[in-house]
Amino acid sequence: MTEFIGGHIGQWKVTSIRAVTGMSLEVVSHLQINQKDSFVSGSFRWKLKGFSSNLRYAERTEKEKLLAIQEGLGRINSTCAALIPIRKNEMWWAMAQDERRAIFEKRSHHTDTGIKYLPAIARKLYHCRDIGEPFDFLTWFEYAPSDSEPFEELVYTLRKTEEWKYVDREVDIRLVRND
Repeated sequence: MTEFIGGHIGQWKVTSIRAVTGMSLEVVSHLQINQKDSFVSGSFRWKLKGFSSNLRYAERTEKEKLLAIQEGLGRINSTCAALIPIRKNEMWWAMAQDERRAIFEKRSHHTDTGIKYLPAIARKLYHCRDIGEPFDFLTWFEYAPSDSEPFEELVYTLRKTEEWKYVDREVDIRLVRND
């Protein structure tokens, strides 16, 4: 379990918080990332929790492709980050998994789109729908300042897909690492 805690202290300085769809989160100056068993000191405005899991919609060839080129988080030059919490509507969740897979991959090309930006942009997905959180997914991205434009292309491209028609709440939080 990982907690993303918005408040006045943290490893990351918040540069912007913007509602893309639906209600935003309260504006904060910093973001602290903790493992569930860590103690959170100080006051905070909001806390989002999620857990990492297996790749749920990826087929073997897609998973192998991702693992071959994806780099981990915490790279020294990755001083920019984005936390993008997303909630999908009930129409999405009412579909069978194969129907969601068809939209996610066959028509929206989610994995192929993301692969184009690897390894420059590292990412990790956290699931939170099953633990009663206000979002279904928390996506954490890290990248170097020189990769800011490609990151903007990535999120723009994904938001134009059929998959995003099912998003009813999305908040875009941009950050820089505290030094």
